Amino acid sequence: MKPPHPIPYQGSKRNIADDILYYFPDRVSTLIEPFVGSAAISIAAAMKGLARHYWLNDLNKPLMDLWEQIINHPEHLSQGYDRLWHEQQDNPREYYDKIRSQFNLSGKPQLFLYLLARCVKASVRYNSNGEFNQSPDNRRCGAKPNTMRNMILGVSALFKGKSKTTAQNYRDVLQKAECCDLVYMDPPYQGVSGNRDSRYLTGVQFFEFVEALQELNQRCIRYIVSYDGRTGEKMYGASLPPELSLTRVEIQAGRSSQATLLGRKDVTIESLYLSPALSGQLSQMPSKHRHMQMSLFGTDS
Repeated sequence: MKPPHPIPYQGSKRNIADDILYYFPDRVSTLIEPFVGSAAISIAAAMKGLARHYWLNDLNKPLMDLWEQIINHPEHLSQGYDRLWHEQQDNPREYYDKIRSQFNLSGKPQLFLYLLARCVKASVRYNSNGEFNQSPDNRRCGAKPNTMRNMILGVSALFKGKSKTTAQNYRDVLQKAECCDLVYMDPPYQGVSGNRDSRYLTGVQFFEFVEALQELNQRCIRYIVSYDGRTGEKMYGASLPPELSLTRVEIQAGRSSQATLLGRKDVTIESLYLSPALSGQLSQMPSKHRHMQMSLFGTDS
């Protein structure tokens, strides 16, 4: 069955979710996503029953309010989206601008869902004041209400009763991780769009993030990090430092759409970093991981 994805985020890991799930251990008490975004990995993991519980977190409170509605109040949210979708029909562009202004004042989940379904390339953008400022895709009106409802109900069925949603700083979340859990992190990283990345309300400082990973290592917490990558010869983000003793693998994320437009065949490669606690377990498992060559900063997958 195709995984349900009610939140269409550009940069989502949904297309390489199975490649990331390959590095999951056999027993996970809680899968923790401190930078959950569209929750592509949690959704994929829940589809396969890879964890008993799920903790979805993001510092973006309107996003987490939306996730709470998706999981715990799917019918109410679906009805709100249905109303907005039908009200836009006379003048979709003017209506989008009105809803965007209302959302920036109220932060209401159904307004946010409508904007995410309609914005250009499903690409979230914020201005320096933290306001959603992405333009609409005038070629489409967003997912039809029945389609959206099915996706919302599908996600609710996966998470309701075995998940929690929070809008906390990622370091506060990491402090509560336990050895039986697995943390998956896909933070905003340096090198994507200059000093400030307009896709995120707040950035993540490189050295602060490295310090947080060091603390996880000291506590023997299992974690996976999607951090840097490359397309052709162009690099995105600085590599995580060797002193963390991480195992690095590379995942092919497909041909770059920008390269295709320019007539090139560059393939996007994303880096995945496995913590010492995790890679040590996987290398000893009498399963599909046993043959894997787990070496510091190796590229075997």
